[in-house]
Amino acid sequence: MTHPLSLQLYTLRDALAADLPGTLQRVSDLGYRSVELFGFVDKAERFRDALAEASLTASSAHAVFIAAGDDVTPVLDAASVAGVPVVIDPAVPPERWTERESVAQIAAALNGAAEIAADRGIAIGYHNHAWELANRIDGTPALEVLADLLDDEVLLEVDTYWATVGGVPAVELLGRLGERVRFLHVKDGPISADNKEQTAVGAGNMPVREILAAAPDAVRVVELDDFDGDMFVAVEDSIRALTQMGENR
Repeated sequence: MTHPLSLQLYTLRDALAADLPGTLQRVSDLGYRSVELFGFVDKAERFRDALAEASLTASSAHAVFIAAGDDVTPVLDAASVAGVPVVIDPAVPPERWTERESVAQIAAALNGAAEIAADRGIAIGYHNHAWELANRIDGTPALEVLADLLDDEVLLEVDTYWATVGGVPAVELLGRLGERVRFLHVKDGPISADNKEQTAVGAGNMPVREILAAAPDAVRVVELDDFDGDMFVAVEDSIRALTQMGENR
């Protein structure tokens, strides 16, 4: 089975700020064929043109809309221009994951956004950090409470590293969430909350092969929140490691 590889562009945020077209071309030259956008809403046309020039497609994009007031329309307008098929809210603050009522409100916002987005042919999803797993509601990780409240149209992007930092091993979580998970953030490191300690995929302590096997049909998205070294080297090492695992056919 072919497993598409993508790269979350937040990883290269400094390079993008300096040279968006050149950075995307360099990503393409490394062998990536798709990317996950961030910070695209106010420069959708620039992304559209630079992606085409670099022979890249957008697998998905991150954009905050729940914490920003639930108005997803400007995000969807930009996604339509940039050619983004899936919009994923990357974070709802930790304090909203401590009670079932608040999690239900998040689910309702995602469900409502998905209904609006469907008219444009765009899907809606949510991406976790550690706190959605560390917070428990009646003994259940808050992210799993959310999953039970989502309409079928809403997908999850599981950040496998942050889930593990949050106390729930990624393989176990993926087994429980099943087909709801359509995207994976594949990252590696010593499994700590220190972003600088993150490493290229395959160079840390995460059971990457087992994680990928637990979600065979999910899009693999490489990401480093930070890195104590040359980020382009880490990005290149990551695609090389995943290719050696048979994930870039």
